[in-house]
Amino acid sequence: MTIVDVRILVEGASDVEVVSKALQGLALGSEYNITISSIIPTTNIEIAKSAAAGADLLIIATDADRVGRELAERLFNELSEMVGHIERMKLPLGHDLEHIDVELVRKELKNALVRAGLKTLQRLPEYMELRRDYLDLKGKFEELEKENEELKKKIEELERKYQEAQEELKRAEGENSRLMEIVKKRAKVYKLEEKWKELFPGIEIPGEELFDKAVKTLGFSGKVIVGQGFVYAEDEKLLEELLRTVYLALKLTEKEEEEKEETIVEEEAKEEKTEVEEVTNEGESVE
Repeated sequence: MTIVDVRILVEGASDVEVVSKALQGLALGSEYNITISSIIPTTNIEIAKSAAAGADLLIIATDADRVGRELAERLFNELSEMVGHIERMKLPLGHDLEHIDVELVRKELKNALVRAGLKTLQRLPEYMELRRDYLDLKGKFEELEKENEELKKKIEELERKYQEAQEELKRAEGENSRLMEIVKKRAKVYKLEEKWKELFPGIEIPGEELFDKAVKTLGFSGKVIVGQGFVYAEDEKLLEELLRTVYLALKLTEKEEEEKEETIVEEEAKEEKTEVEEVTNEGESVE
């Protein structure tokens, strides 16, 4: 159990003797769990403040005359915010230990302690309400503290995941750059007809067998593949070379056909001329 720290403030050294004598007959420690830590003889406000600061209970013991009452009032006003509780008691007039009634002083001391206890009990409901508020706030604080710890753990987990995501992003960016380089270098697939029209607009595209033949002739096997209307080429320049070669072959074929037709026409003309000459010769022989 907590010991109650009680300090007594008196006007002078003679009052210290009176109060000390009165305290000898009181079993404060065993009966009230109280300890009188000091008896302070002073009328100086600053000294009183320094000596009384932090006490649980301060008893201001002054003479019962007007001067004593005024001093007690002044000390009460100055010290009330520095201690837990202040109680006042009156000392009998006269400072001669031989002529003062110590039992009366002892009674006044006990009454002052009882009054302090009763006033404390009067404040008990207020204390209990404050205690309930304190416990409620303590519970809420503990809940908030728990939530705070959980949030800290979540933040740590999010920071860890963020770092992992950053590392994964860097890895993905590196992989993406590598793939982009591969895509740039890899062969492309084109629509054969579209590429033909780009180079030779208005010219009808020949059959794919002519392109296949050109691929073999040029030695592009494996580098250029033609089929199903598409052409696969490692390099667009190879594709253009293929198309130009096919175009040239197409033109040469057309020229050969034209020359062949001209030859046929010439031969037919010669045959007709020969037949005419023979008919003419036969007519002349008959005559």
